[in-house]
Amino acid sequence: MMVYKTIYHVTGIEDPFREIKKECTKHLLSIYPDLKKKITSAKDPLFTALRFAALGNAIDFGANPDFDLEKDMDTIFDKDFDECEYDLFKESLNKAKKILYIADNAGETVLDKLLIEQIKKPVRYAVRSKPIINDATIEDAHDAGLDEIAEIISSGCDAPGTILDLCSDEFKKIYKDADLIISKGQGNYETLSGQTRPIFFLLKVKCPVIARDIDIKTDSIILIKNKHAG
Repeated sequence: MMVYKTIYHVTGIEDPFREIKKECTKHLLSIYPDLKKKITSAKDPLFTALRFAALGNAIDFGANPDFDLEKDMDTIFDKDFDECEYDLFKESLNKAKKILYIADNAGETVLDKLLIEQIKKPVRYAVRSKPIINDATIEDAHDAGLDEIAEIISSGCDAPGTILDLCSDEFKKIYKDADLIISKGQGNYETLSGQTRPIFFLLKVKCPVIARDIDIKTDSIILIKNKHAG
């Protein structure tokens, strides 16, 4: 985190990934109608939306600067989950009244929107408080149209993850009160996997360290419940 803050300080550019983020969001919005049609016509729309949202986590110029959006979009949605605790997720969702969705990268925010549409319950959508790498901010969430279907909030944290000690009191209260938390991406997994809240981690595993922690191979697509949850 300090490296990126130093870069911002030296260059005077608060959000060096801004144009890339907007390009990603614009591209995903251009195929949003087709993706929505595939979801709504699927045998299980909720499962398909979860799969698309997880696969969208591959859109990460922070973890992979060589990511080729145009090239990879041709095949990105063909892959299935490598591990998926879908029945547990559905059970939790059916009981949930307070849902918190913690965002990861801009661009994949469009896929988050498709998933929230299938959740069909009120959702609070949490983003970073300030630009950090290509993580989603309030501006990025609005660009993707999340304000149309969810309440957008800031976590108060400007790290590439959700470090609770750096989060606002308002966010920590929402986090504590939530009875279902969807945590998107590897950065959020790294910072929240030791917590005891009812969290479902939805992500692509991008490094060997996290792969070993989860006991799964790198590049896996997963939906798993927090093993420390009470």
